[in-house]
Amino acid sequence: MKLKKMHWFGIISAVVIIATALILFINNERMLLFLIGIALGTVALPFIISFSLENKNEGKIDEMFLEFSRNLAESVATGTPVSKGIINMKKKNYGILNTHIEKLANQIELGVPVERALKNFSRDLDSAVIKRAVALINEAEKSGGEIDYILDSTAKSISEVEKLKKERKSAIYGLVVQGYIIFFIFIGIVLIMEFKIIPLTAGIGSFGGFSGGINNFDSTLNSTGINLSPEEFTKPFLYLLITQGFFVGLVIGKLTEGSIKKGIKHSFILMITAFLVSSGARLFIGV
Repeated sequence: MKLKKMHWFGIISAVVIIATALILFINNERMLLFLIGIALGTVALPFIISFSLENKNEGKIDEMFLEFSRNLAESVATGTPVSKGIINMKKKNYGILNTHIEKLANQIELGVPVERALKNFSRDLDSAVIKRAVALINEAEKSGGEIDYILDSTAKSISEVEKLKKERKSAIYGLVVQGYIIFFIFIGIVLIMEFKIIPLTAGIGSFGGFSGGINNFDSTLNSTGINLSPEEFTKPFLYLLITQGFFVGLVIGKLTEGSIKKGIKHSFILMITAFLVSSGARLFIGV
């Protein structure tokens, strides 16, 4: 609920900023562009926070499910049926999983088959780790195998997966920092080209031996109706930075967390940063 309020606050704030910009700076293209960038950042910030919290919660869910699996394996090892073991653990504290485990136990108490209740449990949590574990438990129960052994193996498997995730995140952290640094260097190179190198080309025609060639080139452009100023020539640089930020963010997400979807938050951050830096530089430095 708080996140939804945050989303609406971001959207309303962005609308107010854009409306104010259109009223006060309709004739100032650079200021208008900069304020639109701030508005986009205001809209994106709540979604970036949501993505971060979602990833954090997913890690907590997997950790708590590991604890739940261990306790259930211990309960079943003493001869308690899976259904009874789940009901007995309903009042234990599993943090973020408390509500879901209570729902699971309530369904079993009402007569819902364990297999179906566990499937509902995994669907509500929408975790790949939990879905695999539930599938193993259901298959073991169907085949009449040693359910306590399966539960213990499942808990160990989840533990190994969590350990590998943490090791991978720690090992890849340096690459994330490098990715951001390289992107900011790229922004710097583009800005130098936009504000230092490209404007210099406007005066090349005044240098001795080059004047004839440049004048002929200018006349050719004019005859075809093309007359680009340095400012018009550098406009596509903004699109280049935004496109680069989008794809760099996706790559960072894939490398660090194994999911392109989880790279969207990095894409948002890099795209908004590129937009604000580029439009801000045009506003305060100018071509």
